[in-house]
Amino acid sequence: MRTLRGRLVFGYGIALAATIFTFASAVYIIQRPTQYAQIDPRIETEADMIADIVSEAYQRVGFVVVDASTTLPLGEPRPQLDERVAALLESLSDFVVIVGPQANILYTSDPTRQVASFTQLERMAALAGTAEDRLQYGVVDAGPPIGDLRYVVRTIENAGPRVAGIFAGAHAVSTLEPQRLLIGLLVSGPIVLVASLLMGYAIAGRNIKPVDSIIDEIEAITDGRSLHRRVVQITHTAELARLSTTLNEMLVRLEKNFLSLRRFTADASHELKTPLTVLRAGVERAITHPSATPEVMESLEETLIEINRMTEVVESLLTLARVDEGRAPLHLEELDLREVLSEMAETANILGEDAGVDIEVTTPDSPVYLSVDRGRVRQLLMNLLTNAIKYTNTGGLVTMVCEMKEDAVVIEVSDTGIGIAVADLPYVFDRFWRADAARSRTGRRPGTGLGLAICKWIAEAHGGTIEVKSKRNKGTSFTVSLPK
Repeated sequence: MRTLRGRLVFGYGIALAATIFTFASAVYIIQRPTQYAQIDPRIETEADMIADIVSEAYQRVGFVVVDASTTLPLGEPRPQLDERVAALLESLSDFVVIVGPQANILYTSDPTRQVASFTQLERMAALAGTAEDRLQYGVVDAGPPIGDLRYVVRTIENAGPRVAGIFAGAHAVSTLEPQRLLIGLLVSGPIVLVASLLMGYAIAGRNIKPVDSIIDEIEAITDGRSLHRRVVQITHTAELARLSTTLNEMLVRLEKNFLSLRRFTADASHELKTPLTVLRAGVERAITHPSATPEVMESLEETLIEINRMTEVVESLLTLARVDEGRAPLHLEELDLREVLSEMAETANILGEDAGVDIEVTTPDSPVYLSVDRGRVRQLLMNLLTNAIKYTNTGGLVTMVCEMKEDAVVIEVSDTGIGIAVADLPYVFDRFWRADAARSRTGRRPGTGLGLAICKWIAEAHGGTIEVKSKRNKGTSFTVSLPK
């Protein structure tokens, strides 16, 4: 077989068939005797949990059942579970029915509404309504497409006179218990592993090398600046030749699109600067006009705030567009970094006083000489300080500490604010990314989501790094390292 697909399908097909057969046989032999042993504890726990929720709600509020409107001929109200209690049960993934003393249905979970007919739903309700013991197990046919349900019904004693029992069910087809799955793997694993390794090594050894070269080249294209690179053209295998050709064509299209996008962002940002400047000047003149009424003044002030925000976005976009195009050089000069830190301290104290936040700045006693771009370093520190003050509640503390290391100067900006969730930390330097708690542009913490992306570029453009550490409601710390 000349094609890579034919050789891999033929060889791995045999290995996979043996693997699946052995694995399925082992799991079937182990799992068959204990089909319900895995389901019963889960549905019993679920029933107990629902009973606790309903009982606790009744103890607190005094009722858990309300009368809803109905379309019955006599116009009688239909009792149903209070929506606040029902909302607590919406996340249940199994089949749940809560009934009253006459086996009337008070609540059904979302999966339960998939049953084939209302008759089957009434049957579940009857099972729960006629339960005599605290717990009763059984199997009921819910009809297509659900099939058999393994269920438990239990009574509720402390949820008031209008709640009688619970029906909790799950598919009779058991999910694999991890311990038993592990046993099955241990029984069949060594044989399958040895056979697969021997066959896979012999089959894939000669065929995977071209794929490795393609992967290495694609991995080297990490961002929009590397799209000029191309994958080596492969000719001796039909599929890989087509793959390399397709990848190169895709890279050509991506490179053109990236260039067009960068050019558009830069041109649009540049063209927007002039009209925004004119708008701001006009609004500022109108605000100072003596005949302006308070209502007009308020509207003009809101307009000016939005114009300033748009100007900030445009400036940030223009900066990042120039960075992407390589047209944002640094104007390096030798300076004592303490001068910049002192300027930032004065500005931060003013911002902190308005926000009710304490500011502490610590600098070394000896001069800190670095060859840096003064304006860009000021911008980096200002973005970090502004963010720290913005996300720190009144009475909090923001600190900026500068330390000399052996081969770098380290500046740490920390706060005692709301913090960032651990899952969000990898995205804080992405453009336009903002945490859920601060997405509003017109709320207490407005912003554009571009400041930290610019900070990252400034730090890396100086050959340094920027890192973030944070915990929710315990504060955030940004560490900037600039090489000497």
